Amino acid sequence: MIQIYGAMREGIGKFINRKSKVAGKEYDSFFIYVPAEVARDSQCPFKHGDKLKIIINGDTFIIEKVDSPQDLA
Repeated sequence: MIQIYGAMREGIGKFINRKSKVAGKEYDSFFIYVPAEVARDSQCPFKHGDKLKIIINGDTFIIEKVDSPQDLA
């Protein structure tokens, strides 16, 4: 379900663990699914392939675009 609040678009995503096996070892790969309607919105600050900085603050993820290596500090 997608809802629009004023200038904000909101949707329900998922936190996904897609396990994979490489050379007999199992690895975790985590993804955050963003609904297409949210990702395609003109106000979405991210484009395909952007590098993102993920910050955990309590029970909240903060996701920021990384424009330069100094942004990782």
